[in-house]
Amino acid sequence: MGLEDDPFDWRVTKDGQVLVSRGGRVVTTIRGAAAAKLLGRLERASDDEAQHLLARVTGNYKRGNERHG
Repeated sequence: MGLEDDPFDWRVTKDGQVLVSRGGRVVTTIRGAAAAKLLGRLERASDDEAQHLLARVTGNYKRGNERHG
């Protein structure tokens, strides 16, 4: 399952928090300056770039050290 099959969703709360969810569950909440910075990046990003940004803030991304069978 990849980002195409199960993409991240995000929404902004009244107090400026960014809630990042996947599969209908909130996986992380970004607050404060980090939320403002993320929102700025998300506004300028394409859909694909936005998915990669959201994956990075959740810690759910490849780190380059995976082995391939």
